[in-house]
Amino acid sequence: MDLLKLAIEWAKAEVFSTRFFIFFAIGFLIASAGFWQLGKTDLAKAYIIPTLVAGLMLMTIGIGLFYTNKSRITQFETAYNENAYAFVESETTRAEATLKEYKTIVFKVIPIIIIVAALLIIFINTPTWRAISITTIAMLIVILLVDGTAYARIDAYNKELKLVDIKK
Repeated sequence: MDLLKLAIEWAKAEVFSTRFFIFFAIGFLIASAGFWQLGKTDLAKAYIIPTLVAGLMLMTIGIGLFYTNKSRITQFETAYNENAYAFVESETTRAEATLKEYKTIVFKVIPIIIIVAALLIIFINTPTWRAISITTIAMLIVILLVDGTAYARIDAYNKELKLVDIKK
């Protein structure tokens, strides 16, 4: 497969994937508005701020990644045409660094935070902490779902990059 086409397809898949952060962010923001308008109990009122914060965080992540990967599509063609060897080297380095980050943050740190949030639900029985913990767990599950598929994509992309044989 053509290397440039492979890189562009990976970036387009990332652009598509980051839209899910935005969709879930909208869901959290709608939930926050719903709790604000319709919440009658202390627990329902306690969800207003945590769901708003989670929605804004997911929106920031989604928009940031969307524009980063969207700009990569045009940058890939320029970089590849200037020096294909350097492009492969830089992409391989970037992909391997990203894979290491995913293994640490997404597959170790996030599950630990989920466990801590679950323990807070059990041991701290106030509406605010319960709402924060449940919202945190929900947001982190969204991140795990989206980043889990992104990890699989970048892993496959990295394996394809290693198969490319371009001379200096």
